[in-house]
Amino acid sequence: MSAEQPPSAAFAASGEEVITRSIDITSSVSAQRLESTSVAEFYEIERTAEIIVKGDYKRVALQFPDDLLHDAVPVYRLLKRNVGQAHDLYVLADTSYGNCCVDEVAAQHVDADLMVHYGHACMSKTSRLPVVYIFGRKPIDAEDCVQQLSQIFASVPDAGETVTKTVLVRHEVGYTYQAGDVVKLLRDKIGLSVLYHEIPTWVDPAPVLNPSEPGNETEAPASSDSQSRIDEDANIILYIGEESLTLTNLLMIHSSSQVYSYNPITKSSRLESERTNRLLMRRFAAVQKARDADVFGILVGTLGVASYLPLVSHLRKILVKAQKKSYTISVGKLNPAKLGNFMEIECFVLAACPENSVIESKEFYRPIITPYELEVALQAEGTWSGRYVLDFGRLLAEYGCWYSSHC
Repeated sequence: MSAEQPPSAAFAASGEEVITRSIDITSSVSAQRLESTSVAEFYEIERTAEIIVKGDYKRVALQFPDDLLHDAVPVYRLLKRNVGQAHDLYVLADTSYGNCCVDEVAAQHVDADLMVHYGHACMSKTSRLPVVYIFGRKPIDAEDCVQQLSQIFASVPDAGETVTKTVLVRHEVGYTYQAGDVVKLLRDKIGLSVLYHEIPTWVDPAPVLNPSEPGNETEAPASSDSQSRIDEDANIILYIGEESLTLTNLLMIHSSSQVYSYNPITKSSRLESERTNRLLMRRFAAVQKARDADVFGILVGTLGVASYLPLVSHLRKILVKAQKKSYTISVGKLNPAKLGNFMEIECFVLAACPENSVIESKEFYRPIITPYELEVALQAEGTWSGRYVLDFGRLLAEYGCWYSSHC
């Protein structure tokens, strides 16, 4: 989602808006593909077909976001030609929640045993199905990118004799195919170690613990971002991509780091972390409103992210402990009209993937906070240091009491 879109667009507006909306395909991922890149190459038809055939997946769901839906028919035909009649393919043309999340709910409607997710992805762990990710290939000038990022790195002053520069490279998933080359060139250019975590293109479902089973009461599942603690040590973050929710969340999670971005479309770079304080102050204002609320609505904003059920149960438990009233609501894609029906609720808590968790739209008549912000709101004032957590697994590992009797 671009910066020009309202935050509420993360879940779309009314049903009428979906029907009447026109999509500008000139700005879509596929329209940005290099002229020399064919549909088969861009959508990795050969790799996808090989996985389907070798794994003997009989029913495969192909999930397209809105801006790639016009390529669904040629992709389907190419894949069908490669996999044959023994494998059924189904196109998912509309998602239950955000486009970036794997829609396991829609996949269950066709009894799929494999998902193929196209376009931008939040990379949240799924709980039921294995996923093949096809990110596409957004054009990027690798040499210009490395040149500008190395200049940024050279211009950052040392923090002191005892503090060394630790660099972390992050990027939009559409640049994954070039990221390895960019990181290698960057390491050669600056002559120092650069942290980089390769984004997987195949993900198995994460096991979700059943809290009713013995031995699982006090153990939280591992965070889906296993490198997050290491990443927090990075004092310089170089981000490759356009302005987006991914970048906004990166700024909030790494508020103590200097974040610089390189935009491959405009071939420009800039310091992003100057606006981190403004972002956090707006979230702090929402936390203050939550402190005064007595009735909360827990919004289920995903049914595919692993650990969402334990998180919802945890939210209910801490609200009961704080003597607050709560309702659990599953409304699909959010819009102000839907939430306006719940007049008694004074504050909503959204359990969604990291990219769809932060809603700042003024169109909603009640504040919408994240699970981590609820944790802060229920503590004594002055306990928030500005640290921010969006990952379900990590939130449960640090704050979840996991149904133990002493919580």
